[in-house]
Amino acid sequence: MTGLTMLSSATVGDVIAVLEHDGGVIIEDFLSPQTLDGLRRDLLPLLEKQSTGRDGFAGYKTRRLSALFAHTRHCVEIATHPLYLKPAEHFLCRPREVWVGDEKLSLAADVRIGVTQAIQLAPGQGAQPLHRDDTVFLWRHPTGGREGRVQILCAVSDFTAENGGTLVIPGSHLWDDERQPRMSEAIPTVMKAGSALIFLGSTFHAGGANTTDEYRTAAGLALDAANMRQEENMYLSLSTELVESYPEQIQRLLGWSAG
Repeated sequence: MTGLTMLSSATVGDVIAVLEHDGGVIIEDFLSPQTLDGLRRDLLPLLEKQSTGRDGFAGYKTRRLSALFAHTRHCVEIATHPLYLKPAEHFLCRPREVWVGDEKLSLAADVRIGVTQAIQLAPGQGAQPLHRDDTVFLWRHPTGGREGRVQILCAVSDFTAENGGTLVIPGSHLWDDERQPRMSEAIPTVMKAGSALIFLGSTFHAGGANTTDEYRTAAGLALDAANMRQEENMYLSLSTELVESYPEQIQRLLGWSAG
């Protein structure tokens, strides 16, 4: 495979089909120009103030900013975009049959935003170890088509093979837990600012090495099955007043709902 599949004019079905086969897909021009400009305006000054990582996984030359809904209103378009939300629901909301007394019921989880983060790789940042992000749930593989997490990384700057464009191993979402990933199998994400990489929590990936003199910046989040514990504590990182200012759909996705 020479590169990750890039869709320029896609349907929800197109995105699902590529995710089922490869575990990751690039959506060209995912963000509107207004949203991209807003993310840059809101997040870049804050990223400059963040400390770099304390270990090789977090990245000694990588800055991260969490609780994005507290810092920018422009994550709304990301979380509710039909080419992200609908495929996420396809993988995360698959029903499971359970017995309750004499009845066999079909139950399905809803979706929740599990974590949000802006990530900026500085020049000289080395490649991150390959990993699966559903490890946070101690998820077992293969998944049988059931996922605990579907993620998105939106390019705030261009992604290239040289500046640390996210490395992805296509098809690795189908591997069992004994199969070790190798860097030689990984493909860099190459996309223009405003495009997005959507990938499954079971897909092996890593931040690439930034061998340029430019910064590589992304804004991302994860949609998780609602029966999984949220990685980010939305109830401490976001005030009640702030959450109330968002549309009801976002309130529910953040987990601020009952019933």
